[in-house]
Amino acid sequence: QVQLVESGGGSVQAGGSHALSCAPSDPTSAALFALNAMGWYRQATGKQRELVAIITAGDNTVYGDSVKGRFTISRDSAKNSVSLRMNRLTPEDTAVYYCKADYARSSPFPQDRHFEVWGQGTLVTVSS
Repeated sequence: QVQLVESGGGSVQAGGSHALSCAPSDPTSAALFALNAMGWYRQATGKQRELVAIITAGDNTVYGDSVKGRFTISRDSAKNSVSLRMNRLTPEDTAVYYCKADYARSSPFPQDRHFEVWGQGTLVTVSS
């Protein structure tokens, strides 16, 4: 199965910028499946996990309302990796950020043709 590895978590001052990256730990195994989309979600303490940004294999993007205009998601199709550039950070952006990938595979069973993989999460702390 595919495992995702996130990197880039850390601490940053409010108003600053930071970047996260996510890629399969075994790119060869991950390449066996069709990648439909990758994205970032985040979960702050005491809150539900929320969408940050998604990018599809066709490079269509969707952003959460709270990050529009500040965050940019991009992907490297050759590496099946995704990055998140975060600008004008505020303490409200403090959260554990999770990478997610949606894959497709051949299967005689419709319910098995799509699966998703989550990374382990990486903490971003924004201090005022």
